[in-house]
Amino acid sequence: MKLADELIARAGKRDITFGIVGLGYVGLPLGVELVRAGFRVLGYDVQQRVVDGLNAGRSHIKDVSDAGVAALRQTGRFEATADPSRLTEADAISICVPTPLSKHKDPDVSFIVAATEAIQATLRRGQVIILESTTYPGTTREIMLPALESTGLTVGEDFFLAFSPERVDPGNPTYGTKNTPKVVGGITPDCSRVACAMYAPAIDTLVPVSTTEAAELVKLLENTFRSVNIGLVNEMAIVCDKLGVDVWEVIEAAATKPFGFMKFLPGPGLGGHCIPIDPHYLAWKMRGLNYKTRFIDLAGEINSEMPMYWVRKLMESLNDIGKAMRGAKVLVLGVAYKKDINDLRESPALDILVLLHQYGAHVSYHDPYVPRFSEGGHDYASVPLTEKLLAEADGVLIVTDHTSIDWQLVKRASGLVVDTRDILTKVP
Repeated sequence: MKLADELIARAGKRDITFGIVGLGYVGLPLGVELVRAGFRVLGYDVQQRVVDGLNAGRSHIKDVSDAGVAALRQTGRFEATADPSRLTEADAISICVPTPLSKHKDPDVSFIVAATEAIQATLRRGQVIILESTTYPGTTREIMLPALESTGLTVGEDFFLAFSPERVDPGNPTYGTKNTPKVVGGITPDCSRVACAMYAPAIDTLVPVSTTEAAELVKLLENTFRSVNIGLVNEMAIVCDKLGVDVWEVIEAAATKPFGFMKFLPGPGLGGHCIPIDPHYLAWKMRGLNYKTRFIDLAGEINSEMPMYWVRKLMESLNDIGKAMRGAKVLVLGVAYKKDINDLRESPALDILVLLHQYGAHVSYHDPYVPRFSEGGHDYASVPLTEKLLAEADGVLIVTDHTSIDWQLVKRASGLVVDTRDILTKVP
C-alpha cells in the first residue's frame, strides 16, 4: 500500500494527530471540530498567553466559549503549545495564520512564510500540510512547495501539500466550520485525496478542485463578489440620496423579484478579515501579469469612501440645525465591523472616528462588545448608553446595528441621528 492510501486509511480510523498553526478565529474552531470527530489535536501559536489560556480551559475568541475549550481539554485530545519543534508530532498540519495587507495594500505573507519555515524545520515523511490562510493564487506552489521540497522530500510521495480556504463567518448563528462546505485543492491528485480524507470526519461537505491555484482563487472570488456588489449598493445609496429617494425602500422592493436579483445592503464601509482585504490579493497578482482589475479597483474605491460620505452626511445634518461639526458632541453607536461580534479588524468605524476628530468633534462611543480600544493616537472606552447621554449628544451616528442595543431608547431620546444601517426604521 502506498503512503497516500495508508494515510487515508488512518484518517478513517482517526489514527491521526492534527496540528494547527495559529489558534485564532479560524484555527480554534477547526480544532474544536477535529477533536469532536475523534482526532488528537496539537495547536501551535506564537502567543504564549493564548497557549496558556487554552491549556487552562479559557477561550480568547467569541465563537468558542470557555466551556467549549474546557470540554476540549477534558477529552485529553487537545493541547496547545508555543514550541514549533513539536509540529513533527503531527501527521496533518493546517496553517491558519493571518494574511493582512501592507500599508501599500500589497499582500503580507510573512506569517505564511514563518509558518512554512517552522514546518520545514521539522518536516518528516508522511506529513500532510494544508494552508488555509487567504492569499493570492500561486502562494502554495510558489512559496511553500520549494521550501518544503528543499528538505529532500518529494511532494505527492513523501509528503502532501494542499490549499483549503477558510470560510469562517464570525458570529454566524447558522453556518460554522462543520457545516460550511470546504474547498480543497492539492499540488498533486494524491495530495487532494489525502487532504480531503483528513477533513472528511470533521466537515460535512468537501468540494475538491483540481489545483491549489483553483482553491486559492475560490476564496478570492467569493469575497470579491461581495465587495463589488456592496460597492454597487453603496453607490446606489449616494445616487438615491442625490435624488431624494430612500435607498432601503428601493432595495427591499427590488428584493421581491424571485429571480435575477440578490439583496445587498449599503453601509458605512467594509470591515472584517476578508472582504476589505481579499480583492486586493487578486488585484496585486494581476498587476504582476500586466492586467488591471477595473471592477475590483472601482468597488474598493467606492467602499473606502463610505466613511467620509457618512461623516459628511452628519456634518450637513448638523449644519441644517445651525451647529458646526467643530466642537459638536458626537456619539458613535457600534464600532465592531458587523453586528453582534467584538471584531474591530478593518472596521469602517475606525476611519469614521479619525475623521470626526479631524473635523474637531468631541467623540464618544457605545459598543456592548468592545469595551475599549486605541486608534489614531486616541484611547477610547465605551460609555453607558443612557437617555441623558443621547439627549446631550448633538449628533448620533449609528455605525453597527448590534441586536443588544436598546434601539427604542435611541429613537426616543436622540435628537439628530444619522443611521448608516437603517435600523431605526424597524423600531416601533
